[in-house]
Amino acid sequence: MDWQQLANAMQGYWPHLVLAISVGASVLATIHIAMTKQDVKSAIGWVAVVIFSPLLGAIFYLFAGINRVRQKRLSAQREMAKHELAVMERLIARDLSDYADPHLDALRTLGNNVCENELLNGNRVEILDSGDETYPAMLEAIASARQCIVLQSYIFDHDAIGIKIAQALIDANNRGVQVRVLIDAVGAKYSSPPITRLLKGSGIAVARFLSTAIGIRLVYTNLRSHRKLLVVDGSLALAGGMNIRSGFMIEFAGDNRANDTHFKVTGPIARQLMNSFAHDWEFTTGESLPTTPWFEYTPQALSGDDVTPARVVPSGPDRTMGSNQSMILGALSVARHHVRIQSPYFLPDMVLMAALVTAARRGVVVDVLIPGHNNLKLVGAAMEAQLELLIKDGVRVWRTSGAFDHSKLLTVDNQWSYVGSSNIDPRSLRLNFELDLEVYSRALANHLSQRIDTKIAQGKLVTLAELQAVPFLVRLRNRLIWLVSPYL
Repeated sequence: MDWQQLANAMQGYWPHLVLAISVGASVLATIHIAMTKQDVKSAIGWVAVVIFSPLLGAIFYLFAGINRVRQKRLSAQREMAKHELAVMERLIARDLSDYADPHLDALRTLGNNVCENELLNGNRVEILDSGDETYPAMLEAIASARQCIVLQSYIFDHDAIGIKIAQALIDANNRGVQVRVLIDAVGAKYSSPPITRLLKGSGIAVARFLSTAIGIRLVYTNLRSHRKLLVVDGSLALAGGMNIRSGFMIEFAGDNRANDTHFKVTGPIARQLMNSFAHDWEFTTGESLPTTPWFEYTPQALSGDDVTPARVVPSGPDRTMGSNQSMILGALSVARHHVRIQSPYFLPDMVLMAALVTAARRGVVVDVLIPGHNNLKLVGAAMEAQLELLIKDGVRVWRTSGAFDHSKLLTVDNQWSYVGSSNIDPRSLRLNFELDLEVYSRALANHLSQRIDTKIAQGKLVTLAELQAVPFLVRLRNRLIWLVSPYL
């Protein structure tokens, strides 16, 4: 029987064949969802997609719903953790009495259990205010490099400041410094032509994290790397929430400059930042960075009144999933006096909302600072929809005035700080790769608290009366957008 005869024989059966394939694919996809998804809401959502979109739903789940990252990163993380522990054993912080009150010691225990990085003594963490302080510090650090430089960013624009930083990296490469640059594949598309073209053309080793087949910028794409770090010679690092964009400098943006906060780090946790980059670089390119020169430097604890225990907390849809949420929940549970949170994208899930409300009900002052006007309109609408749930139970929410502020800051009792790239939204807490710093320092926490309080004094308190006065159709729109907030 030839193919034509076979086709003729099957002509009356193809609907049954398609039905069988569709049912089989749906059953297999449902089994996979039930056995692998950790979040019940995510599981229910995917099962609904598979059932109500026969065959197409299963195909969509195959490409968009399966996490292929976790197992690929697992072995590398374990090996690096063992190496890190051997190098840092003598610097592990076990007594925090000089840095924080006893009730915050529980956070050290929590961090030890949710993060492979140890809390280390002898770090200096300095605040950098937006691009006007951060980018010159980056250029200075790159110019000082003698052995190696790594840079990772979500967005690295091909604009005035991006070109300056790219040229500094090129100059370092030309004088013999080894350079590696890792940019998120979606973030790289925020400017055209992408900065990767300039870097590659000048001999820089550059890669895009989790490249996508779609050649356009999609703001709401999952599994992105939001990590922002620069490490020079294994000893000096910059990390925090800042991308590389000229809109964060007065020189280029004038009065419309966006605000953000970054941090200059010296001390042993610079090595932890280097490890984080090495993991992501090997996952992306397959290149394992050797000990020489990348890990030759053995950090020594600094001394002085401004040194403090700290650790790097990576999180993402791999073995570190939920690390940032666990740290935030722990902080809310042990706080006694005052919690301050600043986040540009504030969409806590019900667990975090309950923790915020519970802290407020315990008598803790909980201040949440959000932008007066959000640069992501859908996120802004979803944020508006849930504010009433917090305010009616004692959480104070404030809107900033002036330019958009991209800072992600959290302080507890003016002694403990959690800062970095994580927003308080589902995407940061479950879907993207983030990098934060946990710091035990009264001085740093006080400075950050003062920054937030200054913004609060210049901002506006959100009230129930204000929210209830919003026109019904606007509130309905916001609530409908809020329904899809786990995907924003």
